[in-house]
Amino acid sequence: MSDDPPLSGDDLVRVLGTLANPHRMRVIAALARERAYVSRLARDLGISRALLQVHLRKLTAAGLVSAQLELSEDGKAMKYYEVKPFVLRLTPDAIADAARTLTAPDTVESHGAER
Repeated sequence: MSDDPPLSGDDLVRVLGTLANPHRMRVIAALARERAYVSRLARDLGISRALLQVHLRKLTAAGLVSAQLELSEDGKAMKYYEVKPFVLRLTPDAIADAARTLTAPDTVESHGAER
């Protein structure tokens, strides 16, 4: 995401929505310091592995985190996560550009939002 073209409106909404969770922000902060496997990261953050897995899936789907399976010295498969480099520059003009590329809302959803 660092040298990529500006995000589309839909991608920007997805990334900002993903980052709008305190747990996911803490995961990004921890992984910015160093890559980690789930058990250690869950201990460091004080959350369950199951909850952490949910947040890691969302961060991975948004393109903010990547995972790599590696074998430990004792032959155990371990999945390491790390932050993918990204830069988000939000300005009124960048938001206006992204807004022009948003997918049109479904007419059923837009009627429901007006009620």
